Amino acid sequence: MSKRRNARKSRADNQASVTAMDAFSNPAARTGFGTMDLLQATEYPMTRMTQNYQLLTSLYRENWIIQNIIATIPNDIMRKWYTIKSAVGPDCIDRMTRLEQKTQIRKKLLLGMYWGRLYGGAAGIVLIKGHNDMSQSLDLNTVMPDSFLGMQILDRWSGIFPEGSMVSDPEDPDYGLPEYYTIRDEETGSTAVRVHHSRVIRFTGRELPWMEQIVEQYWGESEIEAVYSEVVKRDNVSANIAALTFRANINYLESDGLDQLLGSANTKAQQNFWRLMQAQSMMESNFGTRIINKGDAMHNTQYTFTGLPDVYDRMMMDVAGAARTPVTKLFGRSPAGMNATGESDLNNYYDYIDGLRETELRPIIERLLPIMALSAWGEIPDDLDIDFPLMQTPDAEKTAEMGERKTNAILAAYQNDLIDAATALKELRSMADETGLYSHITDESIEAGKGKTYSDAKTMQDPMAGLLMPSQFQAGSEDEEE
Repeated sequence: MSKRRNARKSRADNQASVTAMDAFSNPAARTGFGTMDLLQATEYPMTRMTQNYQLLTSLYRENWIIQNIIATIPNDIMRKWYTIKSAVGPDCIDRMTRLEQKTQIRKKLLLGMYWGRLYGGAAGIVLIKGHNDMSQSLDLNTVMPDSFLGMQILDRWSGIFPEGSMVSDPEDPDYGLPEYYTIRDEETGSTAVRVHHSRVIRFTGRELPWMEQIVEQYWGESEIEAVYSEVVKRDNVSANIAALTFRANINYLESDGLDQLLGSANTKAQQNFWRLMQAQSMMESNFGTRIINKGDAMHNTQYTFTGLPDVYDRMMMDVAGAARTPVTKLFGRSPAGMNATGESDLNNYYDYIDGLRETELRPIIERLLPIMALSAWGEIPDDLDIDFPLMQTPDAEKTAEMGERKTNAILAAYQNDLIDAATALKELRSMADETGLYSHITDESIEAGKGKTYSDAKTMQDPMAGLLMPSQFQAGSEDEEE
């Protein structure tokens, strides 16, 4: 196995050293194949900044943009908590809520996402009362009521190390990942705990190809590595703009024979000149008044900052693009120019967050929820499931408009005998989460409307006859039988 990995790495290194060029060539213009222009001189060295713990920590502690990059997306992912979809009663939901509050599970998940994004990897160790041997696989049958103690969050530099053995069971969610993790005492270097992967919740930053995962000890890439160059550009632009403010208003004095004075060897005359300039500067009033010799000319020049705001906004947009976060979320201000409100950017961003909750948060919750259910309820319901509310909900006006459009569409399909009353009622009830309407349509009403179309309705003056009053269908059928 090691020989194959070394062979792959050698091929990758050899391939990386080859400069790719097309067949275009124009020697006169010094462009194309065989010429050395500025574009062909560009290189992308392999830095692997994720392994630089000191740099990552320093950036996080000192740079507010880095802090926002690390925290914004996890905060939005966790902002709207999941809802339990099960037939359990309200008292069970209350016990689950109290368990979540007691174990601070939301905060622990948030910290895991923080450090996973910052360092490229973090782990949450599932703690269960009575499970002293952490190297054993987690058996749900051994989880007793009130035994779930929460999680301990460790980043990849806090003493947790993946072992070399991999999970070989394709049905295991951690297939292809380390089977065991070793937690070491950083002071002594000795192994403190050996943990089975079923007791570990992984948090990784940006996903990496397989070979790079091996380099990173089966963790991911820090989010800072992808945005570092853009943050450096923005910080330098901001610092230089701030420095220019000190040169926004400069006074200068025209003096006859200054070059001769400075070029002469008369040090006394030069000293007198410097003392004169210092005295004039000290006597300058708050209104810019300065006393000068007759014949000397005093001028003032002002620096214009035209164009600098556009440059700064461009830097902000580049950082936001690298961080996959809108400018309004990352910098707390709207971008200038077109789409100044950033509404479309936020819509796309919230769609992205909805996707992350399904791909990253849901697998974590689905691993923790059975343990929490056994601890809070003593059993795992067969219909246990979760749902995430949409990140962006429309306002009342948009909700009403959307409800009206969907209702009219369903009624049109029903009135044209494209669907029966049961299907129409189901569609109306499915709108309840989005619009808040039709949530009280019962299963009995839906059952009564099966196979009943609009044409079957007795009262044609009322377009809702067969929809709202399914009992009429029954009454109509009884009359026909008589």
